[in-house]
Amino acid sequence: MSATQDAPLLDDAAGRLIRPYTVSGGRTRPTTVLDLLSLVMATGTVPQIHLGPEHSVALGLCGGPTSVAEIAAHLRLPAVVTKVLLSDLVDCGAVTAHPPAFHDMPTDRSLLEAVLDGLRRQL
Repeated sequence: MSATQDAPLLDDAAGRLIRPYTVSGGRTRPTTVLDLLSLVMATGTVPQIHLGPEHSVALGLCGGPTSVAEIAAHLRLPAVVTKVLLSDLVDCGAVTAHPPAFHDMPTDRSLLEAVLDGLRRQL
């Protein structure tokens, strides 16, 4: 049996040794609103509460701005479980989370029409 830091509590032959709902303590809703594209980054604050191994690995992935989706992929956990773990880290001040930045640029209608015309010619 081998557990790696990138895939905590995984066995090469058996797969995940602990069910995802156990990792999140049975919780299915994060306390912080997180989108899959939300960017999470470590604050440098050491958590004063005991965290599980997945929390530690998630925190290690947040050295620079990292999306929730990317962290979930590295942890090999469902997005909702990852959101619960990350919200725990936000709650204890270990990470900050920022919603995805959407630019408020108006849509160029003429550009969209040109793309649509080009697509129609291809069909």
